[in-house]
Order: sequence, then structure tokens, then C-alpha cells
Amino acid sequence: MARRRQETMEENRGKLIAAARKAFAEKGYSTASMDELTASVGLTRGALYHNFGDKRGLMAAVVDQIDTEMASRAQRIGARSADAWLGMLAEGVAYIEMALDPEVQRIVLLDGPAVLGDPSQWPSQGRCLQVTKQAVERLIEQGVVKPLDAEAVARLLSGGALNAALWIAASDRPQEVLPKATEAFLALASGLLVKAT
Repeated sequence: MARRRQETMEENRGKLIAAARKAFAEKGYSTASMDELTASVGLTRGALYHNFGDKRGLMAAVVDQIDTEMASRAQRIGARSADAWLGMLAEGVAYIEMALDPEVQRIVLLDGPAVLGDPSQWPSQGRCLQVTKQAVERLIEQGVVKPLDAEAVARLLSGGALNAALWIAASDRPQEVLPKATEAFLALASGLLVKAT
């Protein structure tokens, strides 16, 4: 009985996140109606409040889901490189490029910070930071990256990619900003190398 109830709660949670993701992408956070959203999946506002507390809590869950997907996609792209340094750079560039995706742009990079505050404080960004820090620690041990504080390096690389993505999303001409942001990110990152490439 308790297991079935837990499964139903998880199913309802998933339905609400999927519906909110669609509504926030199409209408934006501020104009998305919670009554329409819950009705579209056959649930009540009570289910929303029970699972997320409020609309902001639902937004946090949607942003966490998308940002986690972004990080996973970037890591898969980075893993294609046989070179750990180039792989880490590819991850950063992939994250920056995702700023052109309309769903990412609207939900994560525009509405997300407006509703949830500083992205560097989001749980998904914290997880990303830890992965980057571990990669940096390995690169320092291998003598590829200068012997600097690994957390500082990870924060600057992660922050650089995030801020480049935020810049692209906020731009009137994101396609023109992307190559500038990517070039600058790579140039800054190259200063971390023991031997310049």
C-alpha cells in the first residue's frame, strides 16, 4: 500500500514537472497558469503544493532537471575526446552552445535566475562544480594544469561557461555572441595550462 502511494506520488511529480516544463518554455514562468498546468495532467493545485510547495518550487524542479540534462549532455560531448584537457574544454563549450536552445534559454538562463536567484547557488550547478573540480584535480596531478587551487580553477571555468551562456541568452543577437563567448572562454582557459598549446 505504502509502495503504491509512493509510486503515485512520483508519477504525479513527474507529470507536473513535464507539464511545467512545457508551459514555462511556451509561455514563460510569469504567464504560465498553475490551474491550466495542473488541469492538463488531471491533477489539482493541491498536488502541486504537496509536491513542490508553490510555483517557485516547481520552477526549481524544472530548472534542476534541465540543467542536469545540460551537464550530462556536455559531459558526453567532453568524453568523446581522448585528451582530458580538451574534453573538459569541449564540455564548457557545449554548455555555452546550449544557450541557443529556446527551452534552455527561456527556462534556465532567463527565467531561472529571475525567479530562483544566483545560478551558482543552484544544486545542479553545485554538482557540476564538483565534477569540474575533480577533473581539474586530475589535470593538476598529471601536470597539465598549473598547480593552482582546484576549487578556484573549477569555479572560474564553470562560472565562465555559465556567464557566457547567460550573456548569449540575454543578447538580441545570440548567434553573433556565441563565437565571441566561445573564443574568449577558450583563451582564458588556456592560461591555466602548464605549457601553452
